[in-house]
Amino acid sequence: MPQSPSPARKAAVDLLDQILEQGRPLSEGRGLDRLSAAEKATCRRLVVETLRALERVDRVLQAHMRKKPTPRVRNILRLGGYEILSGGAAHGVVSDYVDIAAKGKLTQKSKGLVNAVLRKVADGDGADWTKARFPRLPKWLREPLVMAWGAQSVANMERVHFEGAPLDITVKEDAHGWAEKLGAELLPTGSLRLRESGQVSALPGFADGAWWVQDAAAALPVKLLGDVQGLSVLDMCAAPGGKTMQLAAAGANVTALDISEQRLKRVAENLTRTGLKADLVQGNAMEHEGLYDAILLDAPCSATGTIRRHPDLPHVHEGEKISELIGLQESMLNYALTLLKPGGRLVFATCSLLPDEGECHIDDVLANTPDVTIVPPTADWVEEAWRSEEGGLRLRPDFWAPKGGMDGFYMACLQKA
Repeated sequence: MPQSPSPARKAAVDLLDQILEQGRPLSEGRGLDRLSAAEKATCRRLVVETLRALERVDRVLQAHMRKKPTPRVRNILRLGGYEILSGGAAHGVVSDYVDIAAKGKLTQKSKGLVNAVLRKVADGDGADWTKARFPRLPKWLREPLVMAWGAQSVANMERVHFEGAPLDITVKEDAHGWAEKLGAELLPTGSLRLRESGQVSALPGFADGAWWVQDAAAALPVKLLGDVQGLSVLDMCAAPGGKTMQLAAAGANVTALDISEQRLKRVAENLTRTGLKADLVQGNAMEHEGLYDAILLDAPCSATGTIRRHPDLPHVHEGEKISELIGLQESMLNYALTLLKPGGRLVFATCSLLPDEGECHIDDVLANTPDVTIVPPTADWVEEAWRSEEGGLRLRPDFWAPKGGMDGFYMACLQKA
């Protein structure tokens, strides 16, 4: 009796179909419930790494096909091709993906094609794979980024996207001690970076709540607020809670606000694990009432700065909602300023690479709000290349490239007179 194909590989084909053919984000992928924890991890890894290398994989596959196959067959070939080209054992890979094709109603007639193409990929020297350019961003995103940052900078970002992201963590205290315990690099900004992490929940200190996963760039907006000990601070879009935990660990009296009840549950779980406290409020940020010493607004955005961690993002939309997001960001920023006490500070941030979602908002506020000024950062961890003209920070994936890069972010600290 023939052996069944790997459940992780079969689920990876389903997941890649959902992303590339249905426009469903990886985080909302269906069909993983029956997999074990290890199989889920393998499935997600295969999908993420194949998406990062998609342009290179397609280039190799095209050399062995006369015409484009159906979308599902193509995705079977993409996953199998990626595994072979990245060093997977060809015999087992080919056998599994041929079985997946054979067992599918829409793909069983193409099992011969899958077998032939993957065997040709395995017999090749891999030159088309190793010498190809780094996969490019789609035109809808690449063109405005080239206009903003230049072609070479965008090419550098694409290289970092292809190489993926290490694991960054934020610790409650004793960063030097935890760097030694975890074998991590202590970054200049205070985050810890692990190149090889394995299962995150099995690492020392996770169960005890000594730290949480948070990209090094994402940890910086809270730092721009300065000393928050004893201050009332509103985290205006709090989920999943990394910045809420930073504020609580720094001694602030935190109100964590989010419109999603489900996402707030995740904030609550993180606070419980870390032993930190915050007041959780579910509601619309534009209807919230109160006055605060400080406010953190990490506004909803295109998330184009997080592609190194989320390579599905360029494939699930084509920027059609960005103008809507820009309008929402403007409204939220202006409303947040009304919740700020005189003399208080507000940090506005977005994990976007587009100036329209960052610098342009701050330019508008400074031009139209006389009682608001910008507070340029003075911390010794701030690099001059990060500073933007109006006084904020512009972070890009290609910064710290030798260290593994960082998420793209914009952030600025505003003060009310």
